Amino acid sequence: MKKRLMALLLLTGLLSAALTGCGGGSTEQASEDGQTADGSTEARAQANEIVVGIAQDLDESLDPHLAVAAGTKEVMFNVFEGLVKPTPDGDLVPAVADHYEISEDQTTYTFTLREGVQFHNGDPVEMRDVTYSIERCADDSEGTPLIPALSAISSIQADDTTLTITLDQPDSEFLSYLTLAILPEDYTDQATAPVGTGPFKFVSRTAQDSIVLERFDGYWGTPAQLDKVTFRIIENADSLVMSLQSGAIDMFAHLTSTQAAQLGDDFQVLEGTMNLVQALYLNNAAEPFNNEKVRQALCYAVDKQQIIDVAFDGYGSPIGSSMYPAFQKYFVEDLTDYYPYDPERARELLAEAGYPDGFSMTITVPSNYQPHIDTATVLVEQLKAVGITAEIQPVEWGAWLSEVYGNRQFQSTVVGVDASNMTARALLERFTSAADDNFINYQNTDYDALFQQAQATADDAEQTELYKQMERNLTEHAANVYIQDLADLVVLRNGLEGYQFYPIYVMDLSTVHYAQ
Repeated sequence: MKKRLMALLLLTGLLSAALTGCGGGSTEQASEDGQTADGSTEARAQANEIVVGIAQDLDESLDPHLAVAAGTKEVMFNVFEGLVKPTPDGDLVPAVADHYEISEDQTTYTFTLREGVQFHNGDPVEMRDVTYSIERCADDSEGTPLIPALSAISSIQADDTTLTITLDQPDSEFLSYLTLAILPEDYTDQATAPVGTGPFKFVSRTAQDSIVLERFDGYWGTPAQLDKVTFRIIENADSLVMSLQSGAIDMFAHLTSTQAAQLGDDFQVLEGTMNLVQALYLNNAAEPFNNEKVRQALCYAVDKQQIIDVAFDGYGSPIGSSMYPAFQKYFVEDLTDYYPYDPERARELLAEAGYPDGFSMTITVPSNYQPHIDTATVLVEQLKAVGITAEIQPVEWGAWLSEVYGNRQFQSTVVGVDASNMTARALLERFTSAADDNFINYQNTDYDALFQQAQATADDAEQTELYKQMERNLTEHAANVYIQDLADLVVLRNGLEGYQFYPIYVMDLSTVHYAQ
């Protein structure tokens, strides 16, 4: 009863203190009849097109090999394909490749190019485009390759139709990295006018406003069912709900339960998971988080189930390390409760660390992500109970990317980290000491050694166990305060159907269509 009362009090505070985004995204509202610059909902249905709201603008460069933000990869999944591509079931199937073979020792990968695949500019996909794309991502001449896993390539041999990649050591996950986008070798405008082979082609972009895609009629596979998709950037959480209700947009992913509850009978809400590791990420090189006892104290001070109950109406899956449940093979369930909610133990550790009276800290949060703002709001109250005064610092997404992720100028931040492909390595390599994307500055020689062992083994079971040991290392040393894999509430206007969830952070619109 006491816990329920606390939850209700926190919920009241959360609703009254809800922060809205401060970015420059669209706040366009429709008139009462649903008329917008994109036409009425009826006109869009007749034209076989939809408007999809997204919470952030994409990266400045739309070149898929240089993308940083998960939101960019999520949208541009519709434009680009690799030799293979993921399915909603978590499998990898041929795409630009017609078929492939893997040697028994997992060191030789042989691909046969699919006939008739075209780029969106009408040029045929040739083997030179494939080798260019792979070699570009494997190039280490200027430091770390764009895709570090490709450094295992010892040779690439190709003729007009067959590509053979040989590795210097076995890698059971290597195929997943060949989802990398195949790009035309001689095309120089990927940053501003991207060209791929996917079911949708890029049409236009208006910064901080919209991205427009159209169905690519020359697509080699099952064509997209919609003729046109406009992604409308709506960073303001209040404007999002109004835009749905007024008819300005037809679909939005990653709603909070509070937002979904405000929608009426004109919408359907689908539930999946975001396939993200949401955590209070700590800068391990900054005071006081360079002290392991302080980090452990925070872990004991946070009640992750209460966050899920209060901020998300019970939607979400608690986690205890840098792996989410969809990766069942690697997910270590007993780490979820490694730090049970224990405020007294948190205060003891703070005293041992030299902070008997607590301290003040800043939680930097991208203002356009309401789920992270809501999480941070509950965290502030929970940390207050052990003497820690936390202040939320909302920043625009661009500022978060440059200052927090790029320059590592922060104390703590609430975000979700995704796997760019369906590998455990994608989630765990970032915390090795020398990784360019190790934005929390985690330095642990044991962790680094485990990663090296995992890459050197050809035994899948052994590699899986090593990855699990890496997860335990992150948890035991409290690299971050792990919270949850967020539930993904996707809202579609009635009359739309066919949306499918994936085990990675993507939004596939090729199967979405109007009901007949």
